Amino acid sequence: MARFRLSTRASEIIAWFGFLLMAGSFLTLLLTPEPISPRLFVPHHKKAEPFALVVLDPGHGGQDSGAIAGGVLEKDLTLDIAQRVDRLLDAQGIMTLLTRNGDSYVSLGDRAQLINRANNAVVVSIHLNDGLRPNVSGIETYFAAQQATGIPVIASWLPFLQKVANPRPNLESQSLAQFIQQQLVARTQAANRGTKAQQFYVLANVRHPAVLVEGGFLTGKNDIGKLADANYRELLAMGITEGILKYRDTVKASAGNAEEASP
Repeated sequence: MARFRLSTRASEIIAWFGFLLMAGSFLTLLLTPEPISPRLFVPHHKKAEPFALVVLDPGHGGQDSGAIAGGVLEKDLTLDIAQRVDRLLDAQGIMTLLTRNGDSYVSLGDRAQLINRANNAVVVSIHLNDGLRPNVSGIETYFAAQQATGIPVIASWLPFLQKVANPRPNLESQSLAQFIQQQLVARTQAANRGTKAQQFYVLANVRHPAVLVEGGFLTGKNDIGKLADANYRELLAMGITEGILKYRDTVKASAGNAEEASP
């Protein structure tokens, strides 16, 4: 009997040792940075574009109409503006992807998944505001103050791995928001409500620089007439497009200056 208890105890020790060894190997694999493939390096004589794709995210759709003013629906106007931006960017030779191409409902989770499957992209989500006061008006652009870097789902329940998922400052999105807001106001002469940090789902849960434009108050007496005008929506699209281009050119110039300054 003593030998049996000793054998059982030894088996338990061996089993626990094996488990800890396996867990340690897993954590080592998880926390060790992946080596960068040499093909990802860009030669110094060739400056890479800051992004290769613009994801346009027209807000709402399908059964989700968004804000409503009379017979005007936010979901229709956001799609119209996104399609105008799509046309303008295409004329500049920039690839685009729309999260919806028609009057269909796409959940926030599905939008984020689609965006995260893209490589080397920036994201512009397009919305119109809904205010309680009829005299409120103007344009504002949002960015997420932080975007979670994320960890593998299989390890997300381990408390001591939470440090791995600490969010990082989202300076790229803030910069993109500032450029777009500036150009929108310049094009439309609308009231400038500035750029603001807000953890909207489609901003905080994507891995690319991302902003959300509120192009005016659909419920505001000063904005509804303008937003219902196709010419004004074209100005909104031009402002968004020009903001994206200014962001691209500024980032590219900064990268070029950094390369020239490096030994």
